This record gives sequence, structure tokens and C-alpha cells, in this order.
Amino acid sequence: MSNKAKPQAPTWVAKTIKFLWIAFIAGFFGFILFVWMISINFLGLFGSLPDFKALENPDSEIASELYSADGILLGQYFRENRSPVKYEELSPNLVNALISTEDIRFQEHSGIDMRAMMRVFVKSILLGQDAGGGSTLSQQTAKNLFKTRTDNSNGLLGSIPGLRMLIVKTKEWIVATQLEKAYTKNEILTLYLNTSDYGSNAFGIKTAAKTFFNKTPEDLAIQESAVLVGLFKAPSYYSPVYNPDNSLRRRNTVLAQMRNNNLLTKSEFDSLAILPIELNYSVANQNKGLATYFREIVKADLLKWTKENLKSDGSAYDLYGDGLRIYATIDSRMQRYAEEAVADHMKTLQAKFHKEMGNRDPWIDESHRVIPNFIEDAVRRTEAYRLLKVRYGEDTDSINLKLNEKKKMKVFSWEMGEVDTLMSSMDSMRYYKKLLQAGFMSMDAHTGQIKAWVGGLDHKYFKFDHVLRGKRQPGSTFKPFVYAAAIENGYSPCYSVIDQPVEVYIPGQPTWSPSNADGKFSYKKLTIRQAMAESVNSITAYMMKKLSPKIVVETARRLGITSDLQEVPALALGVNDVSIFEMVGAFGTFVNKGEHTTPFYIDRIEDKNGNVIQQFTAKKRPAMSEEHAYLMTYMLRGGFEERGGTSQGVNWDLRQGLELGGKTGTTQNASDGWYMGISKDLVSGSWVGGDDRAIHFRSWYEGQGGRTARPIWQNYMIKVYADESLGYTKGPFPRPDRPLSIEINCDVYESESQRFADFDYDAKKNDF
Repeated sequence: MSNKAKPQAPTWVAKTIKFLWIAFIAGFFGFILFVWMISINFLGLFGSLPDFKALENPDSEIASELYSADGILLGQYFRENRSPVKYEELSPNLVNALISTEDIRFQEHSGIDMRAMMRVFVKSILLGQDAGGGSTLSQQTAKNLFKTRTDNSNGLLGSIPGLRMLIVKTKEWIVATQLEKAYTKNEILTLYLNTSDYGSNAFGIKTAAKTFFNKTPEDLAIQESAVLVGLFKAPSYYSPVYNPDNSLRRRNTVLAQMRNNNLLTKSEFDSLAILPIELNYSVANQNKGLATYFREIVKADLLKWTKENLKSDGSAYDLYGDGLRIYATIDSRMQRYAEEAVADHMKTLQAKFHKEMGNRDPWIDESHRVIPNFIEDAVRRTEAYRLLKVRYGEDTDSINLKLNEKKKMKVFSWEMGEVDTLMSSMDSMRYYKKLLQAGFMSMDAHTGQIKAWVGGLDHKYFKFDHVLRGKRQPGSTFKPFVYAAAIENGYSPCYSVIDQPVEVYIPGQPTWSPSNADGKFSYKKLTIRQAMAESVNSITAYMMKKLSPKIVVETARRLGITSDLQEVPALALGVNDVSIFEMVGAFGTFVNKGEHTTPFYIDRIEDKNGNVIQQFTAKKRPAMSEEHAYLMTYMLRGGFEERGGTSQGVNWDLRQGLELGGKTGTTQNASDGWYMGISKDLVSGSWVGGDDRAIHFRSWYEGQGGRTARPIWQNYMIKVYADESLGYTKGPFPRPDRPLSIEINCDVYESESQRFADFDYDAKKNDF
């Protein structure tokens, strides 16, 4: 029997199988080697990977947040507007929408979804079909956290197009598996939502929910969650603001995924899919919200603070990325009352100003004549003019043509808020110069904490702060410093002087002889309390003559005025520029029993984890005796209590049961209107005037501080004392425990002393 040969496979088949095995084994070990080389960045070819410390503490830019004293978010400082949340703060709707759409097997894999990768490989590479993405949430989180696709992450091989993406994907696989070891699934999901870009300058789910729906993440409805999850695919293309149709289709796709994964019933899907997208859209910026001027003042201080203070590792703090929490002394309720008081009054006052103005321009000289070329000169001081000058040089015709060229713009309006219009640069300057400006600040007199700060009308259109940055002549609100010097030098509030012309002589200077506001003298005997209450210039001038400018300047500085003060007699009537900030601080010395507290507005700074970096405390120093301070509150009460006092017109309901002090101020030609008001707890100041001193009411009566500035203070105080939650109660100024050494009962004072005598002055005698 012959032997039969065994059937053998064709040689080429065997060789092919052998080749495939060799290729598979080589590819397998080659891939492992490739992954290993990437993990150690072999020879710097692949770019670095985050180390374990970076994985444990991922570095993601977080906006620093400014909070009010009552815990309300006032504003943020950021490059990327991002504020993190915890998993417990997320809506279940949001979590379900995210997992259904982005990674349905999120709870099953360990960072890499092999089934998804095979789907992408077969459909996309072999069949050329759209298979969707294969990245897991862990991989996408790795991309967000460590910027794996930026040039900074590339090595020497990163410039090769096809190889670059393979290296990037491999890095994301490696980091994703490491993230899975370092974090729980809930933590990874939260990290992803906190680090994603949603468009409209919204980074992180907290900011996105606030921007698009004015909600917190835990309050998002199903359809709202679906809109935000839909943005991950392409934030601009699927923006509900700029591409609402695309956004609606994408939202319904997300809802369909939830239905397919049994997270929505068919009826729920059907009812949600027909709903329109309802937005409450508002992009955060420094021109919106409460305390806009204050936030900019704080920012300047914080930037300085970051340069002067270092972290424990020696690096500098980053205001825009370190997630600092700054707690201010501002109370959001009092701030809102202050802003409302300014807006309500200024809207009415501006209407009066326009009515008086009529067709005339308000920029006038001391003779009430319109100043020629006022607008032209103002335009020449602008940045727009400077740029035109650079462009056209001495070609004035071209410059003037451009300045008078109409263009679309939005302008501020009290009547309509914001108006779209067509104006030239000259038109715009003319329009804005006709608007009156204002500033207001309120401080707790005992702590020095600033509670309300209104730097202007609208920060979007008027950037200049009139509380700290702006300085103007205070007029008669400076008189209390003259009388404070008198009280400290032994004069009683009952000291009497005749209202008659006063002349002050200083060698080398013209004789100073001020008139009263109405241009008349009563020739009546008035106590200095009555004189301050009625704001009689002649008697203040007489006290300055008795005391000397040097004494008054020293007193004002000790009480808290820091601006330059000239030692001249006219200082008595407030001719040197000061700020609301320092005036409020100085008047606070009277209420705070003679102890000056420098106003401050930052309570503490914390890091992103809530650890206190710096606690700020009030800077206090003795400035005058408690008795003299109380006597000054008594003097300031005269405006309310003395007949003819300039505060007599204040709302009676506010005055019931509440001792108040106050002083009006009006500068020459009514260019500036001031009011300083005090209670036993609060010191506040308001100023109203034009951008330029030449812009003012033609009528001194309409432009005086009692009519322009005092109503702001009054409206604010009414709201503050009506809000019991603030804790400010009505009552008198506390008297010193020790009996007063200076008599304030004027009947007793007059009977016990004959200190009054008509004074004469020698025209040839030099004063001081």
C-alpha cells in the first residue's frame, strides 16, 4: 500500500499567516514601546506629560471673585471666566445629558473605551464613514486640563501632521488612565464640566449656566442642560445666541440620546423637543452689576497687592487665574440703595438742567457768556483726536472731516437707557458734556468700613470715578473744619458774631472780603452754630481771621484731609480740591468720638480653597478729644435744628427719632454741589457737578448743594433705615460720659459771660 502525501497549504498562505503574526507581535510590542517612549518623552521627541503632582493638583485658570460683606458676588477678575462647582451642585439632568451624549459607557471603562475606538477605526478609517468621536470624558478632561493639543505640549516630532495627532491621542489615553486612578468618576465628570469652554466667554458650567440662563448648575432644567451639553461639539456653531437654529437641532439631538438610553420617556422627549430655547442671556463684564466703579478701584489695589505679596513657593499671585476670593466691606443692599438714590435723583435733575439750558450751551464763564470753542478744545484732548493727528499730521481739513463724520454708536440716555444713534465725534462730545455727573460714598463711622460706593452714572459710558479719583472744591462743606479748630481753641457753639463784612489783610495779597451766598449781610448777631447751620460766609471768614489758615489746615489734616491745602483765608470757604473719599473719612472722626479711621474697603483675601491669605484691619489714630468730637456733631445737627438751617428740607419721616447732622456745599457759580451727612452710625457724602467746572446751572438757587447733592443722601438714608435687616437703628449721637467743659446752652452761656462785643478791625493791620 503506497503512502499518501499529506495535503499542505500553499506556500504563500503560510508565509502570509507568518507575516501577519510577526506584524501583529511587532506592532503590539512596537505600540507598547511607542507608548513607553511618549510617557518618558524619549529624547524630547514627544513633548512632556503632567507629573503625578500636576495630576493631583491640575492647574486650571479660575476667576478671582469679589464678594460683598453679606456674601453676594459683586464681580470677577479673569482671563477665562471660570468658577468651579462641586458634583453635589450639579443637576442630575445635566449629568444624564452629558453621559448620554459624550460617553455612555463612562461608568464602565477605565479611561479608554475600546468599543468606541474600534467603531471609529472601522467606520472612519476602513469604511470612510462618520463614526463620531471616540474620546471618553476622561480623555476630554485630560485635553482640557493639560492642553495636550497646544504647541507647548509638542516635542520634536509634533510638527509631522499625521504623527502629531497619534502622539496627542496617545498622550490623552495615558493621562486619562492616570486620571481614572487619581479621581473618582464623579470627580472626573465635575472636572470636565468645570474646565470646558461654552462660548460667550463662559468657561466652566457655573459661568455657562449663569451666562445663558441666569441659573446655578443645580437648577438647570432638562432642556437647558441639553443646550449646554450641545455646546461641547462646537461652542460657536451651536451657540443659542448666534446660531439659534443650530442650537435647537443640537439640543434635540442630545434629548434624543437621553431617550435612546432610557433617561427620558418618549412622551417626555416629545414634549421637550417642541419647546423653544428660552434664554436669560448676559455676558459678565465690568460694566454690569452692582458697584462697577468700586470693582475697578479694588482691581487696581489687588494688582498692586499681587506684586507686593508672594505665595509660599515664591511665585507671584495671579489675580486673573488663581481663583482668589476677595471679601469687600461693601454691603450689597446698601450699595443697591445708593445706586438707586443716585439714578433716581440724577434722572430728575438732568431733566431740570436740560429745561433750564434750552437751546443754549451750558459751558459758560463767570459772566454767564458761552465759552467759545469749548467743544473743539475738549475734542483736542481726546485719544481719537491724537490718533487722527498721527494719521493726518497737519492736515486739519482731513482731521475736521473725520471728527464731523457721522457713524453708528450707542449713547447713554436717562430716558431710554441706551440709544442707537448716528453721531460724529463732535456731536458725541457735545452730547456728553451736557450731562451732569455724580459721586456718592457711605461709611460705617465706627469701623471705617465703606458700605456703598457710587463713582458715577454708568461705568460703560463714564469710566472716571468721582469718589476717590475725582477731586473738586468742597465749598461750604469745608466750613466744619474751621469750626472744629474754633471748638478746639475754646470757642463754644454759643459764641456769637455779627453777620457783617469782614476783611482779611495779608502782606503781598489782595484784601480778602467774602460776600454771603445771597450777596447780603443781615448785621444780626448769630452763634457760630447758627452761622454754620445757615452757611453764613462772613462769620466763617471772621473765625478764620481769629484762628489763622495755618491752624485750620493743621486741623483738617489731623481729621483726615490728605489733599494739598493752601494756607490762605479763602480756604475757609472750600477753595482747594478734595475727594468724597477723604471728606467722608474726616467727618467720620466727629462721629467716632474723635478717633480718625481711614476708610477701607477690603476685609480679607482668601485663596481658592478658602484659606485666609491676608486679613485687613482699620487704621485708627486719635485726632481730637471725645468732647470736641461730640461738640462737632452738635454743630452739624444745627443744619436740622436751627431755624434757617440748610438741612431743614430733609424728609421729616427720616428725621423722626434720629439725630442727624449735615452740611451743604456749593462752589462759585454753582459748579459743584456737595452734601455731607452723619448719623450715629453712618457718614456719607455726595457730589454733583459737570465734567468741567464751566458746566453748571445758570441759576445758583437750582445748582446749590441742597438741591443737587442732598436729595441723593436723603433717598439713600430713607432706604437704609427702612431696611431692618441691615441692623442700623435710629437714635441720638451718644454724649461723652464726662460732663461737657464747654457750655452749649446758649441762654446759660450768655448769662454767665459777656463774651460778645462788636468787633472793629484796623484796615492798616496785617492779620496772622
